[in-house]
Amino acid sequence: MGYLRHSWYRPLVQVIAAVVTAAAMLVPAGIAAAQDSTWDTIQSRGTLRVGVTQAPPWYFKDPAGEEWTGLGASMGKAMADELGVEFEPVEVTWGTAVPALQSDKIDLMFVLDATPARAMAIDFPAHPMLYYALAVLADEELDVSSWSDLNKPEVKIAVTQGTSMDAYVTKQLSEAEILRFPTNGESVAAFQSRRVNAVSLFHPPLIAMRKQIGRGQIVLPDPIRQSTSSVGVRREEDKTFRDWVNTAISYYYETGQTQAWYEAFLTDFGVDPSSVPAIRREDW
Repeated sequence: MGYLRHSWYRPLVQVIAAVVTAAAMLVPAGIAAAQDSTWDTIQSRGTLRVGVTQAPPWYFKDPAGEEWTGLGASMGKAMADELGVEFEPVEVTWGTAVPALQSDKIDLMFVLDATPARAMAIDFPAHPMLYYALAVLADEELDVSSWSDLNKPEVKIAVTQGTSMDAYVTKQLSEAEILRFPTNGESVAAFQSRRVNAVSLFHPPLIAMRKQIGRGQIVLPDPIRQSTSSVGVRREEDKTFRDWVNTAISYYYETGQTQAWYEAFLTDFGVDPSSVPAIRREDW
């Protein structure tokens, strides 16, 4: 049964069509482009853009060279090979990794902890990438067995700004003086130059940096803060890329490849892998 179309019907339709067309013209080109999924864009672009920052054993670039090594770089190169594209490292900091994902500057960031706050802005795969514990590299003369031993006004401790380490140390050490730096390297440099008494990072980076510095004690303060780390990806309606990353990191973890990449970097870096905790929980 048809509907009677009054004389005002056609002009109304024309007005609505004109408004919709005008609104569409106001949408920035970047927003329209953002509708393309990360999965499709990687294939068309031919590169996998991985966020990197000087933070061994996750990422490391020798000042004399251009190649990035470390666990994150190894995993990124393997994923790029699987996708049939080139590995493209893009330098960021831990504090700018989330905005870099949101603004489509990188496709993923390895060893980015999946916190509730970050999960409001970006996506994470379901399977953990690795496991580690929060540690402290402190002056030898400091008696440190618990976080409360560091919670004193005379203690200066360095952390990397905008990280889960920053959040935890801030909560635990309300009385200590906390100095925040953009990168792990700058945090450790503050300890090396004796600007601070201690620096807090998860144990794998501290192991590598303790070797470079040649001094200090590594402690896992009580209560031990164990954590999983993950891979940050851009939030979008199409979950193809996120789900593929989940499958990839699960496969690498379960087959022992993640641990193998980690140990290979430590060996090349001059650290005996058997002398440090594993990043597979099953190997603890």
